[in-house]
Amino acid sequence: MNDYLLALFLGIVEGLTEFLPVSSTAHLRLAEKLLGMDLADGYWKMFTIVIQLGAILCLPIYFRPRIVSYFSTFPRGARGEKTVFTHPLSLTAMAFVVTSATSLPLTKLIGKNLESLVVIGAALLIGGVVMWVIDAQYGSRNGEPIETMTAGQALWIGLCQTLAPVFPGTSRSMATIAGGQVSGLSRTAALEFSFLLSIPTMAAATGYDLLKFLKLPKVHVDSHGWVVLGIGFVVSFVVAFAVVAWFMNWVRNRGFTPFAIYRILAGAVVLVWALK
Repeated sequence: MNDYLLALFLGIVEGLTEFLPVSSTAHLRLAEKLLGMDLADGYWKMFTIVIQLGAILCLPIYFRPRIVSYFSTFPRGARGEKTVFTHPLSLTAMAFVVTSATSLPLTKLIGKNLESLVVIGAALLIGGVVMWVIDAQYGSRNGEPIETMTAGQALWIGLCQTLAPVFPGTSRSMATIAGGQVSGLSRTAALEFSFLLSIPTMAAATGYDLLKFLKLPKVHVDSHGWVVLGIGFVVSFVVAFAVVAWFMNWVRNRGFTPFAIYRILAGAVVLVWALK
């Protein structure tokens, strides 16, 4: 496939799947297998980092009003009833710390699982079943908004998010959304907190990958390579921004069942493929 078309395709895959509860890691790995690519190659490894950065960038831009409000009202909150331990910024930080502290010791396991189609397929399928059951059980209730979250809920969601890097195919958004619903958040609040938590989590994960990449032998990038990187970055950003806006609106009126069904079907196909 032409490099420009490949950058366009992978940028779309990353943008579509990074924030939907279907796992971008799984879809990029599957694209790698289907296209016969080696995303561990120095240049393409850098490319996957760049398109992740493009997707990440859409979140602080899309949620800028909410983020600015949180920073301007820290630590007392808009109504003056919060503390440094209960403000949404603090809760996001707590969840992030829990995820980081529990994921770092499992780095070797994470790297091993990234290469396993069986793990990816099983995580997609099991995660789909879990999401379907949880949304059916808790999705119709009017849960609590983010502003009423507790430290316990934040810590629980951070712990749930650990499943995503350990078992590729789980999806960070699936884990945090399902964890948020179980803890009492509404669908919209669970999704919004998932997005807010993604900002530091993805920034740290991508930064860590970038540091590891910089330790590799230097990769020469010519003008053609920079254009390919630029295409992937821009496409990933634009598609991810559109997906976030659409997904927020979708969840306000509908549930997560279609994504759960997709995960189950995709997981079954991947498992059949891996075990042939």
